[in-house]
Amino acid sequence: MEEKNVPYIVYEGSQARQERTVKRLVAIIIICIILLFTSNAMWLYAWMQYDYSCETYTQDGLGVNIIGNRNEVDHGPEIGY
Repeated sequence: MEEKNVPYIVYEGSQARQERTVKRLVAIIIICIILLFTSNAMWLYAWMQYDYSCETYTQDGLGVNIIGNRNEVDHGPEIGY
C-alpha cells in the first residue's frame, strides 16, 4: 500500500470541523444533564405540594362505620357473627 501525502490545509480543515463537532456534542450533553435535573426537580416540587397523611380505620364489629364528614361505609363486620 502506497502512502499518499495530504496537504496541510486539508488536514487543518478536517481538524477544525472535528473540533466544532465535539463542541456541539459537549453542549448537547450539558443541556441534557441540565434538563434531566430540571425535570426531576419539577416532579419533586409537584409531589411535595400534596399533604400526605396516613389514617387508619377500625371496624366496630357492627358493620356500620362513619368515616369523615358523614360518609357512611357499610361493608359488614370484619368478624362474621
